[in-house]
Amino acid sequence: MPHHHRGPRPALPAAATRLLRRPRLLIVGCGDVGQRVARLLDPRWRLIALTSDAARVPALRALGIRPLVGNLDEPATLRRLGALAPRVLHLAPPPGHGADDPRTAHLLQALARRAPPGGHRLVYGSTTGVYGDCAGARFDETRPVAPASDRARRRVAAEARLRQAGRGGRLKATILRIPGIYAGDRPGGHPRERLLRGTPVLRAEDDVHTNHIHADDLARACVAALLRGRPQRVIHACDDTELRMGDYFDLAADLCGLPRPPRIGRAEAVQRLSPMQMSFLSESRQLVNRRLKDELRLALRHPSVASGLLA
Repeated sequence: MPHHHRGPRPALPAAATRLLRRPRLLIVGCGDVGQRVARLLDPRWRLIALTSDAARVPALRALGIRPLVGNLDEPATLRRLGALAPRVLHLAPPPGHGADDPRTAHLLQALARRAPPGGHRLVYGSTTGVYGDCAGARFDETRPVAPASDRARRRVAAEARLRQAGRGGRLKATILRIPGIYAGDRPGGHPRERLLRGTPVLRAEDDVHTNHIHADDLARACVAALLRGRPQRVIHACDDTELRMGDYFDLAADLCGLPRPPRIGRAEAVQRLSPMQMSFLSESRQLVNRRLKDELRLALRHPSVASGLLA
């Protein structure tokens, strides 16, 4: 048979090759912070988001994200996840009960089915609540965890699963431990509402140290961790503010031109505040964020809440 020489394939237009070359990211739990990450990365990245709520599909599409409907509580809906993207941003909270996080277990099972060569690179949004009460101590990421609530125990369980998968070589996981997230344009993310309600805070001698991060800086920390996070590494994603909680609300009140909140003792607070509010008032710690700056090379836009609350 005569051999027909096929000429060179027509080159793809430059725009198409750029599209194919874009790095891919799967966002699991695409709420406020996930959407801020998407705004930072679109259109240079191909973004896919897992959502359990089909009603959110149009809003995600509008952000340039390809939505995928699936539920971390239903492993059968996650079959395709592993093949979608080599990088994963896991911001989905654990369930609201128990001391484990089956959602992270289901996500890891799905990713393991179709891991890229070298495994997935995953960034997990955990919480600084894993440390429990530290009596105001100042410390870095080497401090052992001591969760005091089931909410924190679920996060410790998720972190442990991620590190275990990392040791098995299937995953390079960077864990961001996140304190209180705030932003004027985040639902419930500004102390204004609480100040308007006149919710009391603790008097100075009973007060706790608190830590914060502006939602925009947290989104930038997520991106930095996806690009530069070391495997199996924990990082405090917090700003430089050193404040007790009452002083934080005083500062916010002054910036908003609102009256400062009333101060009460701990015994009265137990009577007047919800168990959830009291759980935040029973843990005091000051986080060192050197790894955030040195390893992730993040320059905070809002190093203090004083600038962030005005933003």
